[in-house]
Amino acid sequence: MNTLNLDIFDLKLLMVIGLFLLGAITLLIGILLLVTRSAGKEVRTLAAQTAQLAKKGIAEDVAGLVGNASNLLSATNDLVRTSAGIGVFLTILGFLLMTAATWLVLKIS
Repeated sequence: MNTLNLDIFDLKLLMVIGLFLLGAITLLIGILLLVTRSAGKEVRTLAAQTAQLAKKGIAEDVAGLVGNASNLLSATNDLVRTSAGIGVFLTILGFLLMTAATWLVLKIS
């Protein structure tokens, strides 16, 4: 039976590699969120249709329709800001994790 012999240095190195990989994955997820969600086709289509709905409501003088369209447009803008905020947070967190892993490698070697 072959056992795995790890000393303290190897264990620390494995933990740092795991931290770096976690940071890289978090960074990639954040960038993907920024690219796909913030400029998503569905959000742009929804915003355009809501604007058309508001124009139709103004032309036909329907106050409720205009109010609801305005609320929908506001909610769409909040959705885009939230997705972008999460993407920025994950990107920054990924950079911080990768920086911490690099600092720890320099510290333990």
